[in-house]
Formats: sequence, structure tokens, C-alpha cells
Amino acid sequence: MDRLYAPWRREYHTKKQKECVFCNIAKSPEYDDENEVFYRDEICFFVMNRFPYNPGHFMIIPNRHVGEYENLNELEVTYIAKMAQIGCKILKDFGADGINMGWNLGFDAGAGIPGHIHLHLVPRFKRDTNMMTTVFETRVYSADFDKIYKEIKKISKKYL
Repeated sequence: MDRLYAPWRREYHTKKQKECVFCNIAKSPEYDDENEVFYRDEICFFVMNRFPYNPGHFMIIPNRHVGEYENLNELEVTYIAKMAQIGCKILKDFGADGINMGWNLGFDAGAGIPGHIHLHLVPRFKRDTNMMTTVFETRVYSADFDKIYKEIKKISKKYL
């Protein structure tokens, strides 16, 4: 079996947080631009991923601190699913040719912040993979993430 290693993610996964970063974002709307939150309401918020796999990678996060999918209430489950449909529309308008969407449930499943559940939406583009990461241990991003945040925020206003 071939393996693809991403050693630059280790620091992110092992860094100890004193408080839940997502709870801090949920209760601090005055810092939305700094935190790259482009939508929020009484149930959830949309935030750009700080360690994106691709330009435009964002997450939908419930405001309530909950770490297990099965502990989301019925309203949160259905509402976030509906918001994910809107998130897909945003990414397609952004130019995504495909979208990976998923929950990393628990640390061992890849959740960088396992105590607060979050849904990833990762845009995929034709030919967005290459050998730079594996051969040269270098991640290549084709865009300025501040500009990406502003563009995604602008597109989201059409749907949210």
C-alpha cells in the first residue's frame, strides 16, 4: 500500500488549546474578518480553514460546543445539512470542479479540533494535485488566501 505523508500537519494536530478555538470564534462576531468568518447565524457559522487543503476550503461549525456527531440535536443535523447544500453552491460559483465534503469524527479520524465538531467543504479543481507535496515536501497554493476569503464572502452573500 502506498502512503502519502503530510508531516507539516503534525504541529496542528498536537498543539494544545486552553480553550476551544471554535467556541471563541462562535462568541466573538466582532473578530469575524480576522477569523475569516463569512457567515453566522443562531445555529452555525462558516469559517475559512486555517490549514486548507485547497484554496476556498471552509468549514461549517455549530455554535454549540459539541464533539460527537451523534450528540448534535435534530435541528443542528438538518440545518447544517441544508447549509452544506448552500456551501456547495458557493464553491461551485467560486469555480470548483468538484467538492470533497466530510466530518472528521474524533482525533484518530483526523479531527484537528476533536472537541468541537465541524463539517469540511473542500473545493477541487482540475489538475489540483501534483508531485510537489510528496517529492519536494512543499505545498503549492495557487492563490492569496486573504483574497480567497474576500471572494468567498462576496459569493456567499448571493445565497446566505
